[in-house]
Amino acid sequence: MKYAEMAYVKNPVSRIFFGTATSSALEGSAGSELLDFVYGSGITAFDTARVYGQSETLLGKWIEEKNMREKIVILSKCGHPDLKTWEKRVNEKAMWEDLETSLKELRTDFLDIYLLHRDDPDVETGEIVEIFNGMHAEGKIGAFGGSNWTHERIEQANEYAYKHNLIPFTVSSPNFGLADQAGDPWGGGCVTISGPKEVEAREWYRKQNMPVVAYSSLAHGLLAGKVKSTDLERVAELLDAPTIKGYGSEENFERLRRCEILAAEKQATVAQIAMAYIFHQDLNVFAVVSASKPERMKENIEALQIPLTKEEAAWLDLRREKR
Repeated sequence: MKYAEMAYVKNPVSRIFFGTATSSALEGSAGSELLDFVYGSGITAFDTARVYGQSETLLGKWIEEKNMREKIVILSKCGHPDLKTWEKRVNEKAMWEDLETSLKELRTDFLDIYLLHRDDPDVETGEIVEIFNGMHAEGKIGAFGGSNWTHERIEQANEYAYKHNLIPFTVSSPNFGLADQAGDPWGGGCVTISGPKEVEAREWYRKQNMPVVAYSSLAHGLLAGKVKSTDLERVAELLDAPTIKGYGSEENFERLRRCEILAAEKQATVAQIAMAYIFHQDLNVFAVVSASKPERMKENIEALQIPLTKEEAAWLDLRREKR
């Protein structure tokens, strides 16, 4: 495992976050054995959110029973739109209510990283910065930032913070990976920095060296080995609606095909090649990865050691036709 420092986060942060939004955790049926394995494999960072079903509850129970709080980094999220009405909830009342509930479910009095799950462009960034700074001042949160925020909005928020001598956003969680997020998978304003249209966004992150906690780093399963590049015509049978909407394009199936070729050459899995691509980008990137079986997490961790040349990476994401 590889680790890095993050501003306002006490412990070193593993380059892989374990994503707790698994089907079993969402339903409340996940056991602690997988979490034991994840931590034992070197992963110290855990990604959860108020809207991830029973994920916070199960993670909190494990943390308390195994006395893990001082050993790990917890990232959670607030302010997601109402799941039934999709009414926006980017406001002080909702953000504080979510925080207090998350702290209770996670059985802790402090979150290492706290993100606003969606943005609301109608809300001034300065207002949000003030809310987060209030949480930080009370000792409730460490680092904070946005999930699904454009880099322009983050820049506006940080300009306000610097002008008013406040703590700025220091972490961001957009979609990032080999696949191009062609559509909004879940609604509510999902933001990606993948693909040919997001060159400017990636360059901004490079210059800022801001940590990118990349969600759907394996395209919500498309690049996880669940399907083959020859399955494009059967995509509706093999993938769920969000994956098809966000990642089920011909271009992404071509990226999958190229992953298959490199995987065979390097004696690796498709998921390992897709993961390796993420960590061979010139970004301060961390990947959120979910798995229901220990062996799959082991493969994801091993991907950190797989070499890729710049030419191979460019070929994988279709910037080059030949390696």
